[in-house]
Amino acid sequence: MKQLSFSLLLLLTLILVSCGTDSHHFEIDGRLINLNQGEFYVYSPDGGIQGLDTIKVDGGRFTYDIPCEQPCVLIIVFPNFSRQPVFAAPGHSVDIKGDASHLKELEVKGTDDNELMTGFRKQIANASPPEMRKYAEDFVKDHPESAVAPYLVNQYFMETVQPDYVKALSLLTLLSKEQPKNGYLNRLLAGARQMKDVTMKGKLKDFYATDMNGRPVSAANLRASELAVINVWASWNYESMDIQRQLKQARGKASGRLQLLSINVDASVRQCRDAQKNDSINWSTVCDGQMFDGRLVRQLGLTTIPDNIILRRGEIIGRGLSPQQIREKLDELLK
Repeated sequence: MKQLSFSLLLLLTLILVSCGTDSHHFEIDGRLINLNQGEFYVYSPDGGIQGLDTIKVDGGRFTYDIPCEQPCVLIIVFPNFSRQPVFAAPGHSVDIKGDASHLKELEVKGTDDNELMTGFRKQIANASPPEMRKYAEDFVKDHPESAVAPYLVNQYFMETVQPDYVKALSLLTLLSKEQPKNGYLNRLLAGARQMKDVTMKGKLKDFYATDMNGRPVSAANLRASELAVINVWASWNYESMDIQRQLKQARGKASGRLQLLSINVDASVRQCRDAQKNDSINWSTVCDGQMFDGRLVRQLGLTTIPDNIILRRGEIIGRGLSPQQIREKLDELLK
């Protein structure tokens, strides 16, 4: 009788394990056509995983499993550098299906948040930028309990060339009532609040810091320059590294008219130094190993990666530019 009971218990355990992910993990199962082999990068803006990880594709299929005790956001970066958010939750799994040649049409199913995000992506497929913002605002107001909502606020009202921090603060305050323990939301909320003080009549607010070589850096130095760029980067984020290289090229052509300050958000100062050495970066870089909890990043309200602030004679004239936008903007300003 005891042997029969043990056998039944073992069988039940095997059935439960085979039915899905255990309560301490989150899993992604993906299938893509028009991509047989390759790899994607994945990172988490709210600490769900540390640093940069890799997802391998074999025969058009891929799986990715992480320990997961709290909901978090995962960002998959595809070979063309487009990004797909996935909203992880303990004990859940999702399926990703689509065509590798039409990555904007991917479908992510398995949890309410991921299916809401898939629906939103379909809604904005043919929308103009102003329409996208309107749809994002409507989504936030209709789904204040969803983990998708803070991501959309960041995407459409903060991480843009022309951010609207007043609107972002209003929407994030609304969300915080429904999601008071969402760490990602609270980080964005703190950043949006700080952004009210970053500018004084369009000028960069005072700050003082020390770079990795012990040299002082300040807002006053940047305001004194004809052109200046503050850039946030990490050795594990390709797009931010690409911006670093764009800035290096622009600086070489600027004949002293362009001043640069980089803020590195690697968890390892040594890793930052190695990346600087490889790319021959010799301008001031602040790195304290605190990632987005670093003092200067928080002072400036910089909440994502890549991120940047563009200054002309101390006036803020741009934020959050892509590598191509950085190149075009600096080419225009340095003519």
